[in-house]
Amino acid sequence: MYMGTKTISIDLEAYERLRQARRRPDESFSQVIKRARWRKASSTAAALLDVLAAAPLPGARELRRLERAQLADAPPEDAWTE
Repeated sequence: MYMGTKTISIDLEAYERLRQARRRPDESFSQVIKRARWRKASSTAAALLDVLAAAPLPGARELRRLERAQLADAPPEDAWTE
């Protein structure tokens, strides 16, 4: 089975990292990349703040709707049954 290929451009630092990550001289960069373990997106407060900073601000209409909903929100009369 033939695997297609793509040509990519990388800077010298990335090339050097790939080259150094080889286990043996004849290991291909494709093999090095496939062997890599990529970190998942972090779930930190800093990551949340970054997302929120990039989010659009709500308009006046949305703010009024949220304020009305907050004012209408009340705790249940009996916290043990609801």
